[in-house]
Order: sequence, then C-alpha cells, then structure tokens
Amino acid sequence: MISPARGDDLMNSPNHTECVAVNGRQIPMLLVRNPQAQRYVLRLRPDGSARVTIPRGGSAAEARRFAERNKDWLERELHRLATLPSRPKEWLIGTEILFRGKLMKIEAGVNGESNLIRFGNEAIKVADPGADLRPAIERHLWRLATAELASRVLELAAAHQAPVGRIWVRNQRSRWGSCSRRGTISLNWRLLQAPPFVRDYLILHELSHLKEMNHSVRFWREVEQVCPDYKTAERWLKQHSALLK
Repeated sequence: MISPARGDDLMNSPNHTECVAVNGRQIPMLLVRNPQAQRYVLRLRPDGSARVTIPRGGSAAEARRFAERNKDWLERELHRLATLPSRPKEWLIGTEILFRGKLMKIEAGVNGESNLIRFGNEAIKVADPGADLRPAIERHLWRLATAELASRVLELAAAHQAPVGRIWVRNQRSRWGSCSRRGTISLNWRLLQAPPFVRDYLILHELSHLKEMNHSVRFWREVEQVCPDYKTAERWLKQHSALLK
C-alpha cells in the first residue's frame, strides 16, 4: 500500500516524497520528474529509500502503480541492502579499506615516523595515528581522484571521440557519476576505491550519455559497444553501494 498524495497537484514541483508499504514497513519513496526519461524507473537508494523516475507525460498516480507492481523486487533489494557488510564508522590502525578494488590495511609507523600512516603504496601524515583516520584518508583519496579520474576521462573521451566539457570530481552520496547536456562529467571520488575496470565502465557510461541522454535501448547498445563487460561492473557497483553512505 502506498500512502497517497492528495491528487497530482502535489506533483507540480519536480520532486515529491511519500511512502510505500513493503512487507509491513513504510519505506520513503521519492517521486522525481525527468523530462529526458522515456519510462518509469524504480530504484532503491543507498539510504534504504525508494526513488521512482517519472518520464515526460507521466503522472504521480502511474508512478505509484508502477511501484506497487514492483514491490517484490523492492523487497528483495531491501533484503540485499540489509545484508551488505557495513563499513566501519571509524578508520583506525588495522582497519581494512577498499583502494583500487583491493582491501588494504591501514598501518602505522612508516619509515619509523610515528605520525605517518600507510595503506597500499600510499603514505599520509596525520596529527594523531590513534584517532579516527577516516577524514584524513578520505581527503587524500579525493585529491588523488581529482587528478586520476579527470586524466582517465580525457583518455577515454579521446579514444571514443566524445566531446567532453568540464570534469568535476565530487562527494556525492547517492550516485557514482552523472553527465549534463553541456558535456560536463561529474564523478564520485569513491571510484578510486573501485577496481580499474569498474572505474572505466562508469566513465564510459557517462560518456555514452553524450550520445544518448537517457537510459534507452539505444543508450545501452552504445554502452555495450564501448564496454562489452559492463554488466560485471554494474554488479560490482550494486554490491558496493554502501560505499556511498
């Protein structure tokens, strides 16, 4: 059962939140109008809420019916999300973190210097190795990503003759990347934690939007042409969606 809005009048704005009942639980559901969308799309967000994209000419009422028809899928996704391993809130010496797709243990005392820590080949100077190291490590990863992801976008854009505009590396909490009609590519710095093939897929996914600004059949054909193994990368991103929290 979906908690109804009072008609479609509440949908005059682009976004509207209500609830959908899934297995006795009230799940927040965001209804989002997207003039570029060609169909209704239901997604489970990393925070456990649902999102329904309403295409041009669509309605909130049909979006609710679409969510109702797909509640079995939503229940399975909620179960999968609940069973994902949670990230440690604090990163301390000995904590294992994902870096380029591999688990790396945070170590202390690099070269005998007590204020240096290391994970993989990266060394960072910190004020207190005994404190939560996550803020310092995330800032370091973001700086690395700003240089590396932008460079890789330009390489892949040149290889596939894609006219990229600006490139941003951001701290999104709900998406891995996006592409605007002006050719601006935005990527999440956390892609530095993914394996290289996943990083490249996400970049190619956004570059493909320069030809098809939607998720139509033509779009996915374009993706498959430039990245034949994209489904494997999609599964990795789905399985590690908790990184966005």
